[in-house]
Amino acid sequence: MDIIVGTAGHIDHGKTALVRALTGTDTDRLPEEKQRGITIDLGFAELELGDARFGFIDVPGHERFVKNMLAGASGIDLVLLVIAADEGIMPQTREHFDICRLLHIRSGLVAITKSDLVDNEMLEIVKEEVSQFVSGTFLDGAPIVAVSSRTGAGLDVLRAALASTAAKITKRVDDHIARLAIDRSFAVKGFGTVVTGTLASGKIAEGEELDLLPTDRRARVRGLQSHGRKAAIAHAGRRTAVNLAGIDHHEVTRGMLLAEAGILKPTQIIDATIELLADAASPLRTRQRVRVHIGTAELLARVAVINDMVIHPGESGFAQLRLESPVSSILGERFVLRSYSPQETIGGGSVLHSAAERFRRRDKEKLTPFLKSLFSGIGDYKATLRTLIDHAACHGTSAAELRTITGWTVKTLQRAADAVIRSREILEFDGVFISNSSFEKLQKDTLATLELLHNADRVASSISLEKLRASALRFVRPEIEDAVIDSLSMSGQLTIAGDGVRLSGRGSQLSDSEQEALALMRDTFTKAGLEVPKIDDVIKIVADAISIGVDTTRKLLQQLLDSGEIVRINSDFAVGQPAVNSLIEKLRSYAASVDDRMVDVPRFKGIAGVSRKYAIPLLEYFDQQKITARRGDKRLIL
Repeated sequence: MDIIVGTAGHIDHGKTALVRALTGTDTDRLPEEKQRGITIDLGFAELELGDARFGFIDVPGHERFVKNMLAGASGIDLVLLVIAADEGIMPQTREHFDICRLLHIRSGLVAITKSDLVDNEMLEIVKEEVSQFVSGTFLDGAPIVAVSSRTGAGLDVLRAALASTAAKITKRVDDHIARLAIDRSFAVKGFGTVVTGTLASGKIAEGEELDLLPTDRRARVRGLQSHGRKAAIAHAGRRTAVNLAGIDHHEVTRGMLLAEAGILKPTQIIDATIELLADAASPLRTRQRVRVHIGTAELLARVAVINDMVIHPGESGFAQLRLESPVSSILGERFVLRSYSPQETIGGGSVLHSAAERFRRRDKEKLTPFLKSLFSGIGDYKATLRTLIDHAACHGTSAAELRTITGWTVKTLQRAADAVIRSREILEFDGVFISNSSFEKLQKDTLATLELLHNADRVASSISLEKLRASALRFVRPEIEDAVIDSLSMSGQLTIAGDGVRLSGRGSQLSDSEQEALALMRDTFTKAGLEVPKIDDVIKIVADAISIGVDTTRKLLQQLLDSGEIVRINSDFAVGQPAVNSLIEKLRSYAASVDDRMVDVPRFKGIAGVSRKYAIPLLEYFDQQKITARRGDKRLIL
């Protein structure tokens, strides 16, 4: 089992010395750290105890380097809270512990270091102080072990406590895509760029391509090391080094994210739930500038509190974080908030919607229940899926959009989708999801709109799909649009007629003069054969003869086109269907009489009995309909 252990505690309480005593590794790697004797940046070490492999992240304790501590704390499974016996609980002890609680770290233990510097009575006093300090928190009842890194006293007990605590940690469920928050980037001679981080979820394999976020760069994995060993695949919960091809290490910085290609998107607007520490110096207000620590990134943001414009210390609420630079995150991901100046930890929270739109006050009534539902459903994939699809309403949402928000694998999404589809709560059409209630509303709206359009235009035998899409189906995806029309057609509630639709049983309601005009139009096309006047000329002839107006006559012509009685050859030219069918029979009869099945324009004019004015448009129409195929200046009759 792979366990990431993060140290936490005040400066000079012996975190680095303790890790060195446990693992044999000095995590202070920078010359400045050696010279000054303090940890400035993250350090890393490893330890195996039985079946457990521990990856230690040693963090700096000085208040000036809290942002470095936060970069290491985001991926840990277990915290090792370090408190010196000769000093007890100090300011950074409290801040580091607050950070662990805000990140929802659930497991850990306490090491009371420098036990050789105090007597037994003082040691018991410190233990009691620590016990009271962690009471009511995730460390309530956790092992409190006194150790000395100098003498080695208590180290075996601490190792045993580590192993015992690790055994109780729930194994990570691999339901999310690969995500590795980068905490270091450097170059290795002969290999190129190497980045390191804790693989928060998913797995990374040699040879695959990953997105480097929030940039739009994609990089190939040349090689992997996991817990210091070469590996073909790295799994979630492991310290991982990734050798990247095609990118310079100067282009990669702490705070970036490696993720499965094509899933996550950068964003600068995040809807979130925020909890403020009880001892925060002041309330969190709308437009307040804060520092957001998420993954290994530190970003500046403005807050827009959604409910009451303010969140008071010790309380929680929903807010929108408007980031000053982009980040990629997923639903449920924890973050820490620090004040802009002075830099102090004030609270934290969970990402709820990483594809959010800018919040406006009038959106509050709709947005608040949506965020409540997302928050209460974190970890319940079916509930989350229902909430996101319900929120998408009649527009629907795609599998790709859902995975961008949640970071789920394809299998995770499919499992959740199968469950809600079986219950008929959710419908899926070609990878687009919509709630059953929204789909039924679209059906009702479509029928009601058709009724209105029929009443507004009694001459039209059908309503064009384009007009229907521009009204009842205006903001609907094509997949859902097609499904609505098909479902109403299959149930017999509407009839599809060419490029139009009509309510079943409804058609045009023509007056006597309109019926007379329609008959005259049919007669005009029948008598003209293939040499029909231009469409506009036919419309004018009929409109003048019957005195019904050009617009009405044009709608009558559309009826004939929709019914297939006449065929539009091009924008100016239409011919009766019988005349077209007769010409096709003549062409195919001619083709059977010649070896090459070819016809040129002069021959076609003779077969059709028309001038070049009509022959060319007819041939071009036949090319489009795959009746003929152009070969130079001739046509092959198919």
